[in-house]
Amino acid sequence: MSPDVLKLFFRLAIFILLSSSFMVLVVPKNSAEFVVSVLSLVVGTLLMILVILVNIFGKK
Repeated sequence: MSPDVLKLFFRLAIFILLSSSFMVLVVPKNSAEFVVSVLSLVVGTLLMILVILVNIFGKK
């Protein structure tokens, strides 16, 4: 995979992680927005892990 595409997905993962982390801290815990924020935090984390793994194993 192209390094530029990996950088794009990594930046997207960072954006998702930062924005969802902020939202988890701000929204009330018994709301639907909290659930969406936690799920987007999980998606951002999985995306970052996937990008790192593709970067590591793609070089071989």
